[in-house]
Amino acid sequence: MMKRKREEKECMDIVWQTPANPPLPQDYIVRNGIRFVRPYYFEFIAHVKNRWAGKTIVDLFAEEFKGRPYEYYVSAVKCGRIQVDGEMVPVSYVVKSSQKISHFLHRHEPPVMACDVPILHKEPDVLTVCKPASVPVHPCGQYRKNTVVGILQAEHGLAPLFPVHRLDRLVSGLLIIARNATKADSFRQEIEAGLVKKQYIAKVVGEFPEDEIIVDANIDYNAREGRSTAEVRDSTKGKVASTKFTRISSNGTHSIVLCEPVTGRTHQIRVHLQSSGHPIANDMLYISEQTVDRSINGSTADRSACISDASLTSNFGEKVPKDYQENSNEDFRIDPMCTNCPNLAPKGYAIL
Repeated sequence: MMKRKREEKECMDIVWQTPANPPLPQDYIVRNGIRFVRPYYFEFIAHVKNRWAGKTIVDLFAEEFKGRPYEYYVSAVKCGRIQVDGEMVPVSYVVKSSQKISHFLHRHEPPVMACDVPILHKEPDVLTVCKPASVPVHPCGQYRKNTVVGILQAEHGLAPLFPVHRLDRLVSGLLIIARNATKADSFRQEIEAGLVKKQYIAKVVGEFPEDEIIVDANIDYNAREGRSTAEVRDSTKGKVASTKFTRISSNGTHSIVLCEPVTGRTHQIRVHLQSSGHPIANDMLYISEQTVDRSINGSTADRSACISDASLTSNFGEKVPKDYQENSNEDFRIDPMCTNCPNLAPKGYAIL
């Protein structure tokens, strides 16, 4: 009984954040050129899918979210950190389709390189910024505050923001962001009409052919694995995709290639370069022929790119914002139930 009362008191002292809570400068901790997010309490909300219905609440989490041990989910249900339709339930509770599930947890975001996000051009309804490598464009997966949108909101108070297009997390480059929904829709129509042209520069493995080549291969994206494949032999799979490549230079070991996507599929350039035999030089997700099934070990596609992040850290010398340096030695609250504490980064994401 005393233990239960202590748990209830502890929960009353916790301030749970939701997506409505904006990122703040003090949310970040910078150490050795790496930007961490101070761990915070957050409510994840999901609705029961048809394939989840009929499972116990604990089995659902243990099977679908393998990043934490079974015992954690048992404890989380018992103390009310996992709820159904806003109510505590027993560990044997069987979920029904469309029910609301809340998971209240101590959230640790993956670290990124501690780079500024320079604003190159600013107008009342549009921003052009330089996106640094390793930083996602917008909240996705385990990233929320450690994103371009989050950093711009914390550093410059810019909100709301509507990214017109996106760049993969490990990619750097120009990013256009609308500042209102009307402007975002205008850009969307221009992109769909083919009026916007995108160009990318990639460093690839090997000596790329001198002549311009066009890769026409459907892209099949597996959301569960976080990977795409080029369907060279089976045109019935995936979505139609086409990319034009032109070699800029080569030293025999690596080549610099101009990439011009005709379509815009997930990881299209990366996968088309891989299928051509010239993967991007530091793309750990597609450069290796060995693929780990993350549905088995509970990892994510981003985790397989951690080695790539480490190499990026030593190759980029971007300026670390002074506001964040001042906060770099502050502590954060350790949560007794958290499977990531006392580390700043979640397990599997530490940049060595």
